[in-house]
Formats: sequence, C-alpha cells, structure tokens
Amino acid sequence: MEEIGAMSERGRPGAILFMCGLNVIRSPMAEVIARSLLPANTYIRSAGVRAGERDPFVDVVLDEIGLTLGRHLPHTLEELEDDYFDLIITLSPQAHHAALELTRSSAVDVVYWPTIDPTVTQGTREQILGSYRDVRNHLSELIESRLLDRNGIAAQSA
Repeated sequence: MEEIGAMSERGRPGAILFMCGLNVIRSPMAEVIARSLLPANTYIRSAGVRAGERDPFVDVVLDEIGLTLGRHLPHTLEELEDDYFDLIITLSPQAHHAALELTRSSAVDVVYWPTIDPTVTQGTREQILGSYRDVRNHLSELIESRLLDRNGIAAQSA
C-alpha cells in the first residue's frame, strides 16, 4: 500500500488537498469529483481558510451526476487530521495566498485553479443552479485533464 503523501508510479500525487475560502462549495465539490475519478489509493481532502456552512445547491448539482457530499461538514485547514500533502490545489485567491504562506518552508506543490464563486449569481433558482453546474463542470474538466493525464503532475501547469 502506498504511503500517504507518496507520489504514485505515474507521477500522480498520492495526497491532494483542495482549498477554497469556506470549504462549502468549490473545495468539497472538487474533493468528491476527484474521489470519483482518481485511483482509490489517492488520499483526497478539502479545507477552507475559514469555516462556513453547508450549501444545499452543492448537493443538488452533485446528485445530478450521481455523487454526494455524504456527511461532509465544512472545516478549516487546522481541523484536518493529516497535514502532509504532495499537492495543494487552491480554488480562490484567498486560499492560494494561505496555501503559499503555509507551505513556504516545505516541499509541497501549490497550484492555483481559478474557479468562480457561484454565490455571486443572482436570479431564479435555475439560473443560480446553472452557475453551480458551471463550477462543477469546470472542476471535473480540470481534474480529468490535469490529474488523470498520463504525464501526471506535469500536466498541471499546462
């Protein structure tokens, strides 16, 4: 069995952390999508810079593709049981700055995947859900193209 944090044979990270501002939309969505696509021995977690409250629209758009957050409750980096990751993927500017500060003296790759905040969308329920779907699809495409690529971690800077 691979050690948590060890790189896989193909150069794929063995332990990935997705970070956003509140761990309520982007990072938990990315965590669930990544778990559904990446090998089972990949350690995947998510955290926020600050703690937030669960967003029911996330449950709706994940359910549409057969996924669920399960009992996920938003949490911060300090609340994680494990703190070693090969790769931290940040999804908001605030999370990116926090991750760079956190990893200043360690050999952890930090990659920024700019991802819109769907909560800024106003309008009908369907328009708001459309914004959440856009985020879900954006994250799915990035995970597939950058983490499933045969070149592994090198594909992330593409």
